[in-house]
Amino acid sequence: MIHNLVKDRSARLFIILGGFFITNALIAEVIGVKIFSFEKTFGLEPLQVNFFGEQLSLNLTAGVLLWPVVFIMTDVINEYYGRKGVKLLSYLAAGLIAYAFVMFYGAMGLHPADFFIISKAGSGVPDMELAYDSVLGQGGWIIIGSLIAFLIGQVVDAYTFYRIKKATGERRVWLRATGSTLVSQFIDSYVVLFVAFYIGTRVGVKEGDFVWSFQLFLAVGTLNYIYKAVVAVLLTPVIYLIHNIVEKYLGAPLAADMKRSALMEKDGPVGDIPTAG
Repeated sequence: MIHNLVKDRSARLFIILGGFFITNALIAEVIGVKIFSFEKTFGLEPLQVNFFGEQLSLNLTAGVLLWPVVFIMTDVINEYYGRKGVKLLSYLAAGLIAYAFVMFYGAMGLHPADFFIISKAGSGVPDMELAYDSVLGQGGWIIIGSLIAFLIGQVVDAYTFYRIKKATGERRVWLRATGSTLVSQFIDSYVVLFVAFYIGTRVGVKEGDFVWSFQLFLAVGTLNYIYKAVVAVLLTPVIYLIHNIVEKYLGAPLAADMKRSALMEKDGPVGDIPTAG
């Protein structure tokens, strides 16, 4: 049975796409704790953009480096496996991300060896235990906000993709792929900030802690969305490239059958993955 599963092209493709999807989603969550300057990375002077009365530069989470890959994987999976395939992998990814953070917190609770604490002192890290906890120990509200935004964004993306494809058929791949991303990321950009920072900085707040204002929430969310929208548009040629690779791998008859099945599916449990027969 395992031999047949691995041998079947459609099943093997689902495993490959799902592996990339889940891996990139998990890595993006972990590296997202780092905030980097987009302008300084390319040797430019920081911009001073005014949104809702807030002066902001392009300071972005490192997770934006990998989320475009997740966008593309979502659209390709939707194209050939439908909304059920996207939902299955989205729920699985969210569960594995939550599991990973539970394990991170478990590891942080272990008492460090004495030599571990000073092991990187010569490299400018006087306390490795503190550095370890600071990188892996993202705040609870950040994790919750990120997971909620991820799930909502994926469900909205899958539904929008399906509705656009239902209306246009096989034509306009760019419209359903880029359009669904623009819609889902508009929601994602604001949900994650609202839960993680606007609400998160108000729960258990202590005197002197920084609290996000509603204007700052709107400003940062708008700036993040503009960045994601630009990236989504720029990635349109890549979507066509991936589609061509998948079509050649599957072969025209199987690819057409899978796309037809994905378009005709109805909501419900994930069914069988189409096979070559």
